[in-house]
Amino acid sequence: MKKLITLQILLVLLLVGCQQTTDKEPVNTAIAEVQSTAKQQPTRYKSIEIEGVNIAYREAGNPAKPTIVLLHGFPASSHQYRKVLNQLSDDFHLIAPDYPGFGNSDFPSSNEYEYTFDNIAETIDAFLEKKNLNSYALMIQDYGAPVGFRIATKHPERITAIINQNGNAYEKGLGPGWEGIKKFWTNRTKEAEAAIIPAFSLEGLKWQYTHGTRNPENVNPDTWHLDYLRLSRPNAHATNLDLLYDYQNNVKKYPEWQQYLRDNQPPLLIVWGKNDVYFPESGAEAFKKDVKNIDYNIYDTGHFALEEDGDEIISKIRAFMKLQTK
Repeated sequence: MKKLITLQILLVLLLVGCQQTTDKEPVNTAIAEVQSTAKQQPTRYKSIEIEGVNIAYREAGNPAKPTIVLLHGFPASSHQYRKVLNQLSDDFHLIAPDYPGFGNSDFPSSNEYEYTFDNIAETIDAFLEKKNLNSYALMIQDYGAPVGFRIATKHPERITAIINQNGNAYEKGLGPGWEGIKKFWTNRTKEAEAAIIPAFSLEGLKWQYTHGTRNPENVNPDTWHLDYLRLSRPNAHATNLDLLYDYQNNVKKYPEWQQYLRDNQPPLLIVWGKNDVYFPESGAEAFKKDVKNIDYNIYDTGHFALEEDGDEIISKIRAFMKLQTK
């Protein structure tokens, strides 16, 4: 009887030991995940005055680490980079400003502030100066491209790399979504303006986020509802029509930006949604003729690729930036 009890005890101990061995890897993995999460820094929501305009911005990570400046598109704000801020704050210093009239920044009247890309770029450049940032990578998307390329051509020595998510710099990159806007450039009439206004509606904004996605349910509806709230403010339509009209001046600057790329060869990461009706894959492909050091990635999604493929894109950004900072 004693032998039987002893054998039973030994069997139990053996089973427990096996179970501990089996469980060891998941436990260690869980600990590693907790440790990784613990290193990530919370996003802080701040503002700073630039020539009488309060510029709101999101900031995360340690300023002693390599900086990435995140420049948003239309109709968005720094909110579009929330996943990047949350996931990359362990290894990088991240800063995402809202342009005047966008996000949580001030919305001065057109009598007080000139809504052109030249002027917005000047404001954001002054913002970076006031933040004492003189070495940074740029992440650009949509409107972030004309803002970012103006800053890059002004301060080429400050740009450590460019991360490009559907930020155009080539005429061949202007997709069919620009046809109505090109007519508007040619002849700015009330009728031409009225044809663009539906893009500012709730349905129009939803379409911009969901068109070209594999599944619209992958996109957080808070995105277009936030943008609609801001575009519903008095004078918001007029201001954004002014910016769309001014966009033709970006096209005129494309050769200058292409020359900057050829002359300076900034390391370039392309993470592009190929189903973007405004900036299709032809715009991404065009960078290959001017940049030698290019990490080229195309995703089966739309204009706001981070919404549907954020995790994969952010992993690409991490790997790309670590190569630049070795």
